Amino acid sequence: MNSNEISRRNLMVSAAGSAAALTLGGNVLAQDAAKDPGAGAGASGDAVRNGRLQQAVCKWCFPNMSVEELAQLCNKIGLKGIDLVGADTFATLKKYDLVGTMTPSHGIEKGLNRKENWEECLGSIRAAIDATAEAGFPNVICFSGNRAGMPDDEGLKNCAQALKQIVGHAEEKKVTICMELLNSKQHKDYMADHTAWGVELCKAVGSERFKLLYDIYHMQVMEGDIIDTIRKNHQYLGHYHTAGVPGRHELDENQELQYPAIMRAIAETGFKGYVAQEFIPAGPDPAESLAEAARVCTV
Repeated sequence: MNSNEISRRNLMVSAAGSAAALTLGGNVLAQDAAKDPGAGAGASGDAVRNGRLQQAVCKWCFPNMSVEELAQLCNKIGLKGIDLVGADTFATLKKYDLVGTMTPSHGIEKGLNRKENWEECLGSIRAAIDATAEAGFPNVICFSGNRAGMPDDEGLKNCAQALKQIVGHAEEKKVTICMELLNSKQHKDYMADHTAWGVELCKAVGSERFKLLYDIYHMQVMEGDIIDTIRKNHQYLGHYHTAGVPGRHELDENQELQYPAIMRAIAETGFKGYVAQEFIPAGPDPAESLAEAARVCTV
């Protein structure tokens, strides 16, 4: 497992301890960037803001920016929100007219596929739903958990039973629970590692308030066929994440995915949710990398 995956896993584990509030560590930007985050970003904020897709960014990918600094950068670029931040950040997001686009709940490895985890995981999801609904935000994340020898059909049945206990509350609060699809090559042994398994889970739960977080990076690593999969299953996909493959870096010519074509395919489905940038900047200017990713994904 690379350091990027470890960082994300650590973030989600810390979220499990506080469903309604997630404290994200981060260093202070260099003096000039702190005064004017995104000064070199150069994106046309109006073009991104008025594109057919609403874009956001995952906070954990920019650890050297505070939430406030990242919020200022989002405004410059034209992004609509920030992913994977908890209730302790919501006031800051609202200050900048941004949305908390995906609220964390429980951790990745210890998930809904095992009944012994239900009390803890469902408690975290419920608290996250309440905080998200109070803020008027849309989504809460959840995870299948690892297989640890469990057959996939048993895990699917258990996840469905667990989600049926909480999805009524999500319906009442008008919040969508999204289970993330992750590749099990890096998130070793993770159960929800194929779109087909996730789609069957959506059908079993049978609610518009439960969908999949379709992570384009993870599903390219795991199964490929991204555009066709989106077209065939878009009704079950409630949120998207991006990153370049291989490496999980910028959406540039050094990676294999054609993001403009993927974004057009998403837009053509009539998708009204959020596409969140979840790449690790490898270039010298993270703000410019984010701005360029936003441009690439503006259709």
